[in-house]
Amino acid sequence: MEKPLLKLGVLISGRGSNLKALIEAIKNKELNAKICIVISNNPKAYGLRIAETNSIPTKIIEPKQFNSLEEYEKIILNSLNQYQVDLLILAGYMKVLGPTLLKAFPNKIMNIHPSLLPSFRGLHAQKQAIDFGVRCSGCTVHFVNEELDGGPIILQEAVPVLPKDTDDSLSERILVKEHKLYAKAIQLYAEGRLKIKNNKVIITE
Repeated sequence: MEKPLLKLGVLISGRGSNLKALIEAIKNKELNAKICIVISNNPKAYGLRIAETNSIPTKIIEPKQFNSLEEYEKIILNSLNQYQVDLLILAGYMKVLGPTLLKAFPNKIMNIHPSLLPSFRGLHAQKQAIDFGVRCSGCTVHFVNEELDGGPIILQEAVPVLPKDTDDSLSERILVKEHKLYAKAIQLYAEGRLKIKNNKVIITE
């Protein structure tokens, strides 16, 4: 009996490049999943157009319409539950998650960050890497918890930092790796091969 498709909900805020890469990975049968809903906190996010072009339901939920983070996240949660989402994916979502979503999806939220965590957490990770003078940066897929960019690490890939790199050139080279790595991590989850022990991810055979 074929395993049912992993149902994904995706939160975005911007251009949706990682969303587009996941859609392509599904089309190419590299990822055994279905994106059921794309939610944006930004009505102008280009990622919404990408989703709509691919016949994926979208929803705009703006934080400013609510009195608290809890109220805002409850509305998001209602939409995710409506589509029976198994795994929540952050793809350029520029807000820190609050307790409502974290409690509803324990070890079921993934994010991708443009550095080799735990180095260079937070915003502008590529600039942080260049300013610090590191020779190597990269990207990390991790589970999300209450600590900013501090959840258990699933996969990482290194990218050399070149002497003439700018924030933009390093970002573009890291992004190429992100597009492959994210789908790979989600597929491991879909196959039931990710276990967490002592805040570390074990990839089973």
